[in-house]
Amino acid sequence: MDLDKTAEAPEVSVIVPTIDEAENLPTLVERIASALAGRRFEVLIVDDNSRDRTPEVCAALARTFPLKLLVRLKPANGLSGAILHGMAQARGDILCVMDADLQHPPEELPELMAPLLNGTADFVIGSRYAAGGSTETRWGFLRKINSTVATLLARPFAGRVTDPMSGFFALKRQTYLGARNLTPLGYKIALELMCKIGVSRPAEIPIHFGIRSKGESKLSLKEQFHYLEHLSRLYDFKFPRTSPVVKFLIATGLGWLAGYGGYLGLLNQGPVVGVFVGYIAALLVGAFFQARYIKTQREFMARQTPWLDFAIISAAEWAAATATAFWGERRLWWPENGELFVLAFGAATLVRYVLRKEFLQDIRGLRRSPRDER
Repeated sequence: MDLDKTAEAPEVSVIVPTIDEAENLPTLVERIASALAGRRFEVLIVDDNSRDRTPEVCAALARTFPLKLLVRLKPANGLSGAILHGMAQARGDILCVMDADLQHPPEELPELMAPLLNGTADFVIGSRYAAGGSTETRWGFLRKINSTVATLLARPFAGRVTDPMSGFFALKRQTYLGARNLTPLGYKIALELMCKIGVSRPAEIPIHFGIRSKGESKLSLKEQFHYLEHLSRLYDFKFPRTSPVVKFLIATGLGWLAGYGGYLGLLNQGPVVGVFVGYIAALLVGAFFQARYIKTQREFMARQTPWLDFAIISAAEWAAATATAFWGERRLWWPENGELFVLAFGAATLVRYVLRKEFLQDIRGLRRSPRDER
């Protein structure tokens, strides 16, 4: 049967994001129904415009189970966006999220909800790494290193949670409604929610993380880059003053390294020429960071001409570096090559810092809401 607003509200909403997971849905929904027998529940399949038989399969399942299909014809923000779309439509007091590939065990749903029901936690994660948890397959050394580093990078938002990137988690509706400035990106929506809600009492239950039954994994190198971009947003939110300064120093430091290489390569043409050309290398590094910045933060920008602003700032930096090198070579008494480089690039960096603030190119904790919410 399909769900409607006149039906009795469920206690639990199970939100399942999908892309081409039709083969797994019958088994998944049957196992969810068995695990939640005796409770009022709904299963929300949030589909990002699959090309398989997902609509037909869901229509058949809805005749037996309390299932509703939500199709996003123009998906945005990946799996995280799909989950938030489902949460906005959910009617249950408890919201559970899990994948459709049968790697998350539906049988653990009662255990996942228990800390919420007894009031000992406000966010519960099904963890592969908690005591008693396990995975079906053995990971190689590089995969383990990748997971360990990702977990460490998430520690400022997740505390001592062992599996903050898990896609199997639960929270109460009221807790979800307390989230602010949600900016989902990629797969790690649990981390986003924990940070933006300000979870103070997380809990974990051990799970066995199984092998994908059918279909293909959605994890890719692109999603790993999305994770780094997502972390950047979360660091801005959590540390609104420190994070932009640190990122400015990293980008500037890498630019100095590239510029110094160009400077040394052209010293035989004179230090002014070395600075003039070397700073082009520094600006190319800055352009790379600018491109990533615009791609991930555009909806939060106060000005709508980021590349024009970048060009103006870059021209001013370049002019400042060249002018300072020209002045230093003629007015200082036998300046060392390294001293002249530091003086020229230091002047340019000061210009960059001042103008970036004037052109509002530093995001301070994503305090502005997306434009469609203004």
